[in-house]
Amino acid sequence: MTHGIDTLQVHAGARPDPATGARQVPIYQTTAYVFRDADHAAALFNLQEVGYIYSRLTNPTVSALQERVATLEGGAGAVCCSSGHAAQIMALFPLMGPGLNIVASTRAYGGTITQFSQTIKRFGWSCTFVDFDDLAAVEAAIDDNTRAVFCETIANPGGYVTDLDAIAAISDRAGIPLIVDNTAATPYLCRPIDHGATLVVHSMTKYLTGNGTVTGGCVVDSGKFDWSASDKFPSLSAPEPAYHGLKFHETFGNLAFTFHSIAIGLRDLGMTLNPQAAHYTLMGIETLSLRMQKHVENAGRIAAWLENHPAVEQVTYPGLPSSPYNDRVSRICPNGAGGLFTVTLKSGYEGCMKFVDSLEIFSHVANLGDTRSLVIHSASTTHRQLSKEQQVAAGAAPNVVRISIGIEDPEDLIADLDQALTASM
Repeated sequence: MTHGIDTLQVHAGARPDPATGARQVPIYQTTAYVFRDADHAAALFNLQEVGYIYSRLTNPTVSALQERVATLEGGAGAVCCSSGHAAQIMALFPLMGPGLNIVASTRAYGGTITQFSQTIKRFGWSCTFVDFDDLAAVEAAIDDNTRAVFCETIANPGGYVTDLDAIAAISDRAGIPLIVDNTAATPYLCRPIDHGATLVVHSMTKYLTGNGTVTGGCVVDSGKFDWSASDKFPSLSAPEPAYHGLKFHETFGNLAFTFHSIAIGLRDLGMTLNPQAAHYTLMGIETLSLRMQKHVENAGRIAAWLENHPAVEQVTYPGLPSSPYNDRVSRICPNGAGGLFTVTLKSGYEGCMKFVDSLEIFSHVANLGDTRSLVIHSASTTHRQLSKEQQVAAGAAPNVVRISIGIEDPEDLIADLDQALTASM
């Protein structure tokens, strides 16, 4: 039977606890698990049997969350980890090697741009950033050493909507996976796998958890990529020395990436999600559709009001008819354009500072996707490490403020924005 998202967000991955009958997924706060006998232990360590060994690798609470997110995204499997940044490294780890590169969108979270332009160099990897509206440039940037294409469904901070179908077609022709960060959209607004994505990553810290309590990341595997079609992905197609020559794709089929990420990625990188964090996220996902509907409703109303304010030069919300990406919303995000956008103030950098400091209901924090409305000046914080050119390309120029609309009363939010904008002029 096929179930809708409102049912799946509550039930997927969650079954009554066999020991106690507990209906909510228990927090399995344990480090290790007792083996039935010596043969059972050996089979688990040799990947001949699926089960629990050690909570750096697998944990029943985390497993329930992995199943839920994979189900919502329409994937074959998923692996959860300690943060969204960890998820990005986990997604790349089986694909990359020294001298190899990825092609990524210029419209991305500032921390992602720093991670891809600076940190991954320490692994011998590199990244070419391209304007993903220029499809010819994306295709031209891919070379024989490219192993992935990376973008965000709804880009942070500007609310830019990526044409996933067009980018997926380019990735397919090149025979490389498309990795899509679906944090700002969530599977309620968009399922990137339906548009051709190979892997989907999330900062579960944001909308999936929704309450600003924990950090977490997830990588969802579509199960649709043929890792053995070429010799580009030996970690998945060639014999693995650590498991006596086992070939992950040959052995695990459409779950090859997921098993590799647990058996090698979590084993050696150790980016483990703790069970308490998994529990908070499971509870958050139960109300995902309800929250996202309210985020979208509030954001549309407030963005339209902001667009007509005398202190505002531009609003980037893709749900507005004035947005150049408005036509993509119905195709890529049919349930709405999300709750994230930026506002350009006529009063410039100093005006942005006054605006942020004058808000009362909005919280000035380095986060998004909370039930609370949030604000930050990206150029001086999340995108501070970038050059002026990179800031502008990412939609985080010095005269721009990022706004994450929560689920409060929209009239209260408008009143707060109005008094802060007046103070900024």
